[in-house]
Amino acid sequence: MMFCITYTLSCICIFIPFLPILLVGRSLGGISTSILFSAFESWLVSSSNTAGLLDSDLSRIMGRASLVNGFVAAGAGVVSNQLVSFSHNFGSPFILSGAILVLAWFVIAGSWSENYGSIGSDSSAQNEGIFKLKRLSEAWGIVRRDKILLVLGLTQTCFEGSMYLFVFIWVPSLQEASHSSNILPLPLGYIFSSFMISMMLGSLLYTAITSYVLHGSNTSTGDDSLLLHAKLSSLVCATSGFALAASISTRDERIRFWCFCAFEACVGMYYPVQGMLRGRLIANEHRATLSSLFRVPLNMFVVVSILTGVSSARYAVLSSSSCMLGLSAIATGLVIVKHAEESHRRSPREIS
Repeated sequence: MMFCITYTLSCICIFIPFLPILLVGRSLGGISTSILFSAFESWLVSSSNTAGLLDSDLSRIMGRASLVNGFVAAGAGVVSNQLVSFSHNFGSPFILSGAILVLAWFVIAGSWSENYGSIGSDSSAQNEGIFKLKRLSEAWGIVRRDKILLVLGLTQTCFEGSMYLFVFIWVPSLQEASHSSNILPLPLGYIFSSFMISMMLGSLLYTAITSYVLHGSNTSTGDDSLLLHAKLSSLVCATSGFALAASISTRDERIRFWCFCAFEACVGMYYPVQGMLRGRLIANEHRATLSSLFRVPLNMFVVVSILTGVSSARYAVLSSSSCMLGLSAIATGLVIVKHAEESHRRSPREIS
């Protein structure tokens, strides 16, 4: 509900041509993004644990959520393009976005229940809130002692940082490639929709893989799920890094466009994969706090990159993003995949 409020206010601030108000609007947008990528996932995982759902059921839910998200985003790109063409105002999509957020607030208020995570004897833990200094300090202590969580944080920083920088880079990169062969302006709304369709295809691929490996076997365990998602995480980071590297090596707008589509397909796989890993490797009471904590280096990385001039140095940014994704793929393979394989090997002996 707080997400709906803060993002609606952020949309309103866009229409006030006063710099301090615009800065407040962007701050509210940042707060909303942090809530979006921490609270909702934590609520889902905690609720699934309370309901006793299997890992295969949770992975199916996350895959479908990523699919629907891509479908809605693709439709939003088309609608936004039509709104701007009709109204000749780039702010019109934000008006519609604010109206939808108000509707979402009423839906959440009327149909969702509050979820505090795991319930223990210390009832004050429920009242501290995920952003209190004490909880953040405890979360940082947990991360420092666990290299698996450090790698999870590294993966989130590298992948999502590259994803956010991609938002600033894809338009000038495609415009640069199209200037030599096309005098017409690029249909940015439709290109964005193509990216979202690619993200949908990535989520469908994730669902197909997990259905084949996990849902098709009656003997699959939680350790099977952990091992599969650890390998998928490493593969997604490696593939996305290769896609960005390939986009640098060509000046053909079509090849660059398809490289960007491949990157977005990896985004469609990334969210359910990392959501499942966080669900298995992070305790309920610390999940939202750690998700917020992981965003601190992510936001610092994006801010520093933007201040150094993302658009003018886009080749350097794409190259560094590709290298970081490769590093994340290697770290995931050496730490999380290794941990999952050890757990998988111990599992049969423990059952027997």
